[in-house]
Amino acid sequence: MSTIRALALAAKAASRDLAALPGPARSALLRGLAAALREPAERERLLAANALDLAAAATAHARGELDTARYKRLGLDANKLAGVAHGLDQLADAPELLGHPDLRRELDTGLILERVPCPLGVLGVVFEARPDAVPQIGGLALKSGNAAVLKGGREALHSNRALVALIHRVLADHHLDPACIALLEQREELTELLAQRDLLDLIIARGSKAFVHHVQANTQIPVMGHAEGLCHLYLHRAADPAMAAAIAVDAKCSYPAACNAIETLLWDRDATLALDTTLAALRSAGVELRGCPATRARHPDLHPASAEDWDSEYGALILAVRQVDDLGDALAHIAAHGSRHTEAIVTEDAAIAERFLAIVDAADVFHNASTRFADGYRFGLGAEVGISTGKLHARGPVGAAGLLSYRWLLRGHGQVASDYGPGKRAFIHRDL
Repeated sequence: MSTIRALALAAKAASRDLAALPGPARSALLRGLAAALREPAERERLLAANALDLAAAATAHARGELDTARYKRLGLDANKLAGVAHGLDQLADAPELLGHPDLRRELDTGLILERVPCPLGVLGVVFEARPDAVPQIGGLALKSGNAAVLKGGREALHSNRALVALIHRVLADHHLDPACIALLEQREELTELLAQRDLLDLIIARGSKAFVHHVQANTQIPVMGHAEGLCHLYLHRAADPAMAAAIAVDAKCSYPAACNAIETLLWDRDATLALDTTLAALRSAGVELRGCPATRARHPDLHPASAEDWDSEYGALILAVRQVDDLGDALAHIAAHGSRHTEAIVTEDAAIAERFLAIVDAADVFHNASTRFADGYRFGLGAEVGISTGKLHARGPVGAAGLLSYRWLLRGHGQVASDYGPGKRAFIHRDL
């Protein structure tokens, strides 16, 4: 038996014990993991491991072997670890998801149907850079009763290894099999992982669009994709200029490498004051601006935007700017170039805002708020395994609830289906 298959079998076995764990025990486990992340000795060990990855990544970045976005996402610091620990505490305090029916229906007297949430089983999570994803994904898996096999990028090898060792220590302290959270380290192991159709229940792929498509094309296991985030901010003619500027700077500059950062700014031809105020604020923040001809006619210092700019996820302090005629034109641009991740409008016109929210086909659609709110931690989910831009099962930031399926449980007293139907016994179908 191959090492990968043995690891997946061990995760499958461990998932059964994890799924049977009482809710309070899972909460205690998550609090234990949060506490471990706050231990000074553990934090020092994690940051030292991350420093090794950062040093190697700096060399690779200088050689052009590692793109800027992944390089920026690689770093850990005390604040980031504190945020992860706080998210784990949020998960621990969240209501129990397993074992409590979300539907109870009386089909007939003494015939009771329940729909009960249950874990998916074993998750295969493939991601690039971002080592803080390890405890976030691990925490969500533990909260939802799922085992997880993690495959991180080689650029974060030391960080991922140290974080999984911490999780294993906490699992052992709580008398659970560490096999329920496993780490793969070699690129060639991915192909074999994707072949374990009978043991893995879901693959979660996080990375570039090409990477996610590669995973989808090379497995028969269902894939939840977290791919590109080509997000737009639309300044409607009724936008408040100061609000527009503040939102744009936050959405572009607070973390340019994030998938929920904006890459294109759209503005109505009558939103000139909002545009001027916003571009001034973005220039002050060091953003390189690339404009369409109409935008450059008003702001000739902008670099010319090419056709490729409307389809580019920069992951850096670069922003494409385009004038649109009206809401319909803005919606058409977003439909043609967006990635269905997060879109936002700035306007004081409530009717326009509601139309935007109703029509835009994206996982997250915001009014008068930064796209950077599209995040599991900020949504109160504790963390996220990714932001799904698909439409099936889970969409947007995927927390623990997005890692569940359900079972239908029926309890009767000898009833048979052939006794029911036209001219026979009638169903009650009363929700309890």
